[in-house]
Amino acid sequence: KVQREAALSTVPHLVALLTCDLCFILPSKILFKRVEREADRSRFVSRARVTKIGKPVKMGFAMLPSIALVLVVLATKALGFMPLSLSSRGIKPTPLVLNTMSEDASVQVEPSESSLTYNQTMANGANTAAFQPLSDKVALSTFDITGLDPASIEIVQMETTEVSKQAQDRMFVNMFRGSANYIANHRNTVAVYHIPGGLLDSNDPNLCRDLMNDIALTWLLGMKIVLVVGCRHQIDKRLKDRQTPNGLHVTDQNALRVVKEEAGYVRFEVERQLARALRLHGGTSKENNDGNVVSGNFYSAQPFGILNGVDYMYTGFVRRVEVDKIRQVHNGHDICLLTTLGVSPSGEVFNVDSESLAACVAGALGASKIIFFTEQNILVRSKDHGGQVQHLRVTDARNLLAYNEVEVEKRGIVQLGKKVIEQEPAVADVLRKVGYSNVALDAGVKRAHIIAPTHGSVLQELYTRDGSGTLISRDLYEGIRRATVDDISGICDLIQPLIQAGTLVDRPRARMEQEIDSYYVYTRENLVVACAQLKRFENSFAEIGCLVVSKDYRSQGRGDAMLGYLERICLKNNVKDVFVLSTQTMEWFVERGFDMVDVPRLPPSRQATYNWERNSKIYMKHIDGDRELDASELWWNR
Repeated sequence: KVQREAALSTVPHLVALLTCDLCFILPSKILFKRVEREADRSRFVSRARVTKIGKPVKMGFAMLPSIALVLVVLATKALGFMPLSLSSRGIKPTPLVLNTMSEDASVQVEPSESSLTYNQTMANGANTAAFQPLSDKVALSTFDITGLDPASIEIVQMETTEVSKQAQDRMFVNMFRGSANYIANHRNTVAVYHIPGGLLDSNDPNLCRDLMNDIALTWLLGMKIVLVVGCRHQIDKRLKDRQTPNGLHVTDQNALRVVKEEAGYVRFEVERQLARALRLHGGTSKENNDGNVVSGNFYSAQPFGILNGVDYMYTGFVRRVEVDKIRQVHNGHDICLLTTLGVSPSGEVFNVDSESLAACVAGALGASKIIFFTEQNILVRSKDHGGQVQHLRVTDARNLLAYNEVEVEKRGIVQLGKKVIEQEPAVADVLRKVGYSNVALDAGVKRAHIIAPTHGSVLQELYTRDGSGTLISRDLYEGIRRATVDDISGICDLIQPLIQAGTLVDRPRARMEQEIDSYYVYTRENLVVACAQLKRFENSFAEIGCLVVSKDYRSQGRGDAMLGYLERICLKNNVKDVFVLSTQTMEWFVERGFDMVDVPRLPPSRQATYNWERNSKIYMKHIDGDRELDASELWWNR
């Protein structure tokens, strides 16, 4: 199309040039005919001399139109004027094609009728314009500005700097691969987040925003979220003289009015921040199935009453959780938001402790986890080694509460003793969260997390092996203990069929009695349903053998529980490498992180007793720490 228009546009120019030439040639001929006649009459100038001089003059007159046209084109190009083209509809400016890229700006407009190309370049803040011939324009318009000229592409060997950059990128790849299992495991699970009111009034304006962004990201990765937001911080700032016997606030009529105001404030503040974060991560199109924040009356409350002679008035606790309504919110791909104001069936309003509310809701929903955020950067640390306590069993948490004189009332209310009240408020806050974590775990929640509100802490806690806070989990190893002589009969009943099948080596009863301290059993109602043996060797090695689960209790996580229990014993005794010998069940151990090794990898004393005729395969696993074992529990305890 461009070539056709370019050819047609030259016809008017040729017609104009011929017309100008004729207009100059005809008058020049008439003029010189008259000069020749006058020369014939003159005595001083001959006709031959006039003819000799007139030929070049006439040629010069004939070339004047062409010379003039060239000068006009050169002048317009030098001065930057827009050229004019002739068409059947008259003289008009030619359309422009902007297709020159610069460091600062570049734009292209497709031509409808064009004959020239205009290059616009913005450099150093100044605009310059230049014209290119038609041939350049045709070549440049062949490729779109968003495309790439194949002539500019070459295939070369990767340089050293690019290799090092790929090594840095590999760190992200490994991290993302390590998070894949966590993402898959947490998808479609219910998580209850408790957000203290102090985070909303933090001096760092980015703290709450980043936290909402991370919570929205967990929603995007498939978690079903319930948010419980407290307002104790805001109430304490307004009511300085509140009664707090045993760490539980008394709510009178005046305090209830303040609670209503501050509960409304924190609710709308969280809704505002979280709605922005959901749009940021979920997009704005309908195809992305946008999530919303839904708040309402999703639970009923009742008065706490009088305890130890103290009337708590409008302080209440959870009476019933509307589980079906919350699940309807989750089915709509939305987030449920709860505040501390609960309504009784009679219409009374009560102030419910936010941590207690979060624990009750998590237990009623059968949540996979409950997550408590601290108001300050608090670390649960061990006095023995000075490192962070990353994991607590529920029994360990109970012992910690008892040591600090913290009691859990039968209705699920945590009461702080005098020893805790005299400590720093941040310490009391963490112990209160440990108490309500126990309440949630006793109600059926699998795991509780206590996390400091640092940048990205919730993502690190949920989607990495090392985590960022303290995990409290139910005692998955309840029923596992060291075997006694009375358990030998039950152990023999378990292992005898496998000995007859050749899967296990025969173990004489007398030898088992001698080594009974190395055996562990899993009992249920005084019946041995699983057993295993753990032998320790030199150089921080240990061997797990005779791992057997009753046929009636298989595929229920009993074998995983026995293996995890023995691995934790090894870790507590500074044993880092655990190995097994197997002829039939190799794949089971491979699925649990064991790798096949050769006989020289065994400790020397075990190499000396290796049975070459049986030719068992050796599988070994290196244990890094508690978090690795926590992660393995996550896979089988779903």
